[in-house]
This record gives sequence, C-alpha cells and structure tokens, in this order.
Amino acid sequence: MNMPNFRDILQKLSVFKNNLSLLVPVIIALVSVLLLIPTQLMSSKLKKQVEQESITNGGRRVKSLETSAVSRQQYEMEAERQKAHEVDANEIAKLAMQSTQRDLLSYDIFPAPDPNGFSALIFQQFGQRYRAGIDKMILSIKGRDCPTDAEIQRGLDESSSSGRTRGGTSMLSSPRGMPGMNLYGGTMRSGSIRRMIIDEMCNDRAKSISVYVNPFDIAGYEYWENYKYDVKQEDAIEDCWYHQLGYWIIDDIFQTIEKMNSMHDNVLTAPAKRFMGVSFTMGLKRPRSGGGGSFRRGGGGGRRSVQKKQQEDADRPVYVRTGAPGLSESCTGRYCSDDIDVTHFNFSVIVATKSVLPFMKELCSVKEHQFRGYPDGTDAPQTLKHNQITILESKIGSINPDDQTHRYYSYGDESVVSLDLICEYIFDVKGYDSLVPQPVLDTLAGIEEDN
Repeated sequence: MNMPNFRDILQKLSVFKNNLSLLVPVIIALVSVLLLIPTQLMSSKLKKQVEQESITNGGRRVKSLETSAVSRQQYEMEAERQKAHEVDANEIAKLAMQSTQRDLLSYDIFPAPDPNGFSALIFQQFGQRYRAGIDKMILSIKGRDCPTDAEIQRGLDESSSSGRTRGGTSMLSSPRGMPGMNLYGGTMRSGSIRRMIIDEMCNDRAKSISVYVNPFDIAGYEYWENYKYDVKQEDAIEDCWYHQLGYWIIDDIFQTIEKMNSMHDNVLTAPAKRFMGVSFTMGLKRPRSGGGGSFRRGGGGGRRSVQKKQQEDADRPVYVRTGAPGLSESCTGRYCSDDIDVTHFNFSVIVATKSVLPFMKELCSVKEHQFRGYPDGTDAPQTLKHNQITILESKIGSINPDDQTHRYYSYGDESVVSLDLICEYIFDVKGYDSLVPQPVLDTLAGIEEDN
C-alpha cells in the first residue's frame, strides 16, 4: 500500500501552492491534535485509578471502617450466644423429659418385680391404688353422681311417712294402675307432688357438689374391682403398665375440671357440669398392631396366633405406632418413635355452652405434677410441669333434659351441651424409658409372641 503524497495534496489547495514552507507546521499541528484526544482520555482514566488506589483514599476507607469494625472480643460474644442457645435447647429437652417423669402407683412392678421377694399381691395392690387414686381425684373436685333410684325411693318413702292424709293414706303412695295415674305413680295430684319431691332431692344434690361423676364411667375402675392374678407375670406387668398410663391421663382430665370449676360453688353455676366417661378404646377391642414401619428398639413384626388375653380386651391405652390402633386420624402425624410414645383417648362432658372453648383450651394447657424420683419414689418431691394433650376431634351435641340419660341430673338455668373429644397424649421416651417393661418394649419394636 503506497503512502499518500502530501505535496500533491497541498498543491491542489490554493493556499499552499505558493507557500510550501507552511507544510511542516500544518502537519505537526494535525499530528498534535490527533494525539491530544487519546492522551486526555488516558490521563482521565489514570487520574481516577490513582485516586482510587492512593494512600489518601485508602486511609479514608480505613477510617470509615473503624466505626463498623468487628471487636477483638467478637468471638467471645459469639461463644456466649451459642452457649445460651445450647442452654435453651437443653432446657427444652429437660422439660420434655420431666413431663413424663410422674409418680407411679407401684414402684414394685416396673420394669419387673424383684424375683426374690415377688408376690402376686403386688398386682392386686396396684388395682386397689388405682381405684383409690380415682376416688381421691373425684373427692378433690367435689364430684358425686346424681341420686340413685334407691335414694329417690327412700326420699319418697320418708315424705310419705311424714305426709299421710287424715284417712291414714298417703297421697304419695296410691296404688299404681288406678284411674288418673301418672308416670310417677299415684293420682295426678300425688304424681305432681312426687315430681316436686324428686326435683328437690336432685337440686339438693346439685347444690352440694361441683360436678357429677360416677367412678364406674372411668376406664379401669370396674376392671380392678375384683382383679385376680390368673395370667403370666409378664402379662400382668404389661396390664399394669398400660393402666398406669391411663391413670396419668385421667388425672389430667380431672385437673382440667377442677380448674374450670374452681371459682364456682356447685353444679348449678359451674361451667363443667358432668363427667360422662373416659375410654381408651371407645368400646372396641383393638388388637396390637404388628409391623408397619420402623419402631423403637428394633423392627420386624408378626401376629399373635393365640386368643387375646383378658388384659388386651380391657379398656386401657394402646400405643399408636401406625394409624391402625388410633381412635382418630392423626392430624399431627405423630406416632411412636425413638423420641416419643403416643396414645389416644376419648372422653365426654356436659358443659355450659359458653364454656366449650375455654374448657378445650384448659384441657390443653400446662399442668403440674409431683415427682419423687425413680426407681423407688423416695426422693424429695419436686413440682414439675407437663403439657401433653392435643385435641384431634371434637363434637358438640344438644341434650334432652327429659331423656333417661339425664334423669335426676340438674344442670342449672344456663344452656348446656355435650362435648365429646378424641385426644392425643404424648410421652417423652427419655422420661420413663428405664421403667418400660420388656413385653411393652417388644410391642413397640413390633415383636409379638408366638405362644
């Protein structure tokens, strides 16, 4: 490529035809202009770079960091924070464990009786303590059932004796089947008086108690009434264990009723009117669930090939290892695992309509219990806390006061309903793991007997 001939170019310009001496300065000026532009650009970029990397600018950055710099003791502060988190985690684990550390009805049975001093009487004693404990719970909440038919009849007889007519015949004891007889016997007039007497007796009972309770509506109470030790020792131990779990649950129910009625004098004004009953099977015979998942202390499974024992047919708690033995679908998704044991229960109460939600809230609230240590319960008593109940299902129904179920019961003037609940109860494994009998451990592990 040939370079352009500047002389020819300049000659074409009239200015430079006769002034060739100006050629060199013009060329120099053009080159200077061409070099000036990139020089300025490079200078500006270099100046900016120098400002950014200069010691002065670095010093300003250092000074600005002085106010936000991490303290040399920062690692110590972080260590304290992590330690506090560890304390919180340990405290939560401790509270969970304490929730299941509860006093036992018998310290001679779990996890197994002493073979050297074993006596079948320990199982009968367990049953007696179970019933005595239920009686004590009922007494603590001023509970009692309505007047019985025998009590009603005695009251009518006493009224009859003191209210005879001038002819020597009581208006309260007219022969049945005569014209004008009513539901309560006697003429219409005497029947009305009988009704007044019965109502007065029922109201007197309601004024003297805080809640209606019949101990035979409580699972296990009748079972232990005439208990006989006629099974294998392992089966008797297992039976006592499940009833011990049930006893703790029943205690929570009665604590709830006591708290709800604590500010009221009697049934007529109390929010919780009547304890209708508690069940762990809802009247169903529920066999053990074999297999199905990975369970605590082992796996595997199987079926019993023998007839179910009397204890298995009793109304007692069942560990919920899968959905099969539960009383309801678990909305919590909790089943027995390495950390928790789960069981379900069902109970019903008559409550004031306005007290339905407060009762449910109180049932699921924190409660206190006494603990005297394992394995023998001889330590100084500690007051611990627990909160183990979750409501899975609730059903509210109206009642008919004239129905046979509510005869002789007085609930006061306010509106009442029946409240039926299915609940979940959680046990922390570490809280009682050292006490769990081997037959129960086998059930939790999915191991069943073959004979």
